[in-house]
Amino acid sequence: MKSWECKQLDEISKSAELILDLCRDYTVWVFKGEMGAGKTTLIKEICSLLAVEDPVSSPTFSIVNEYDIKNGKIIYHFDFYRIEDPMEAVEIGVEEYFYSGNYCFVEWAEKIPGFLPETFALIEIEKGTEETRYIRVKISHQ
Repeated sequence: MKSWECKQLDEISKSAELILDLCRDYTVWVFKGEMGAGKTTLIKEICSLLAVEDPVSSPTFSIVNEYDIKNGKIIYHFDFYRIEDPMEAVEIGVEEYFYSGNYCFVEWAEKIPGFLPETFALIEIEKGTEETRYIRVKISHQ
């Protein structure tokens, strides 16, 4: 596990670079943190580093957003906050997304624990005072 403190919003790019270096070899990345912790902000910065061509926003209502990367690959960004029943994830084909070989950035994965792959990158974001965030990255094996 690797952890660090991100003291201001302008340090988010440095955090995104670290996460990209640590998690690059894994396709499913779970972002865990309370509402307003900065999950989507961090995902936006990571997508910027990966040369995403599309605007990046929270898929709270659509559940999944698809972003094109300049190299022809795709990133899938999930937000399962509104999921009431984990089977809703099956209905949108979550397993096909997770095993597609494309990056899948997942918010609120605790709503669908049985559908996560055996190995994934876990990025935990904890709010500190004002703009400070504590970030922990580990590779999780279920």
